[in-house]
Amino acid sequence: MLTKKQYQLLVFIDKKLNESGVSPSFEEMKEALDLRSKSGIHRLITGLEERGFIRRLPHRARALEVLRLPENMDDGQSAPRSAPAPAPTNVIPGRFGSGPVPLSGGGDVGQPGEAVSLPLYGRIAAGTPIEALRDHSNAVDVPPSMLGGGEHYALEVDGDSMVEAGIHDGDTVIIKRTNTADNGAIVVALVEGSEVTLKRLRRKGASIALEPANKAYETRIFGPDQVEVQGCLVGLMRKY
Repeated sequence: MLTKKQYQLLVFIDKKLNESGVSPSFEEMKEALDLRSKSGIHRLITGLEERGFIRRLPHRARALEVLRLPENMDDGQSAPRSAPAPAPTNVIPGRFGSGPVPLSGGGDVGQPGEAVSLPLYGRIAAGTPIEALRDHSNAVDVPPSMLGGGEHYALEVDGDSMVEAGIHDGDTVIIKRTNTADNGAIVVALVEGSEVTLKRLRRKGASIALEPANKAYETRIFGPDQVEVQGCLVGLMRKY
């Protein structure tokens, strides 16, 4: 799943390639998406590349190739050239709403030994930050032994940047809702108020580093007011 901005950028790049055979410049992309800096375009392109939608051609300036388009685009073709197509409407900002199951002092926990049903909020990037989905119709049953006190929710992992920590694409991670985390903990981090990602948190002076567990990806550094902890990893479930 792509964020709205990733979707718009992919459509814009595809449009320019079809019109002129040349990929747009960073300045053109920045203006088309109404972003304030080229660093935002760099993050969007990295995210599209990691998800297999585009690739950068080596040793060539402004060389991007569109490998595939989102499935929701008609017949797999590019969107109308007049403007970027609207992104899917079920992509929402990354602040998780109310509704996680309380796991202490209530009937929702069930009897000892019974599985606990947690809300499954959707896919979270273990690559570049993406916006989290929230679908209250989905839930996952979790053994009580995986949970402690507090509120929990589940997320499906999208990407491979945490594989060296044993977290693979398609895994379901169990998250304890909290706004604090120890240095080195794997957290759900809200980045710049709108996007969330699963990374290892490191504090370096006044800065916060979000570290991947895959040497193919880079550590990202943010100011203290750009990152908000949304939860800490407490468990993982995998289907074979």
